[in-house]
Amino acid sequence: MSSHNWTEVVVGGVVLAGALAFGVYASQSTGLSKGAAGYELGASFRSLEGVGVGTDVRLAGVKIGTVTGVTLNADTYRADTTFTIADGVLVPDDSAIMISSEGLLGGNFVEVMPGGSPFYFEPGDEIEDTQGAVSLISLLVKFVAGDGSE
Repeated sequence: MSSHNWTEVVVGGVVLAGALAFGVYASQSTGLSKGAAGYELGASFRSLEGVGVGTDVRLAGVKIGTVTGVTLNADTYRADTTFTIADGVLVPDDSAIMISSEGLLGGNFVEVMPGGSPFYFEPGDEIEDTQGAVSLISLLVKFVAGDGSE
């Protein structure tokens, strides 16, 4: 082999190693590599606007899990959602769950509002007390329409 071919092999190996390192870093920083750690809960929302698979689940502003599945329930026309909660985080069984916004320009996330029960959700349980996403456009339309009708 000539030195030109060896240079191509070395450069190709460096590029491949860099791509592999980036892939490992990306999976760790997004939590994809921690898919097995935690337990799964479910909830059904009227509106899941701005939330999809991979969206953060937070309690007191701290990420405690990730949305792992979203499907439309054809019978109830609600968004059935599954999410994983990190091991060691116990959610009281009278807790509520809602879609919250990070601000006017921020994205949405799923927020757990803990209750005061001494009992906790078990893996596979469904949180019944839910509040869907509030559309800012709908609120603005109502506000503007309210001002014009007076």
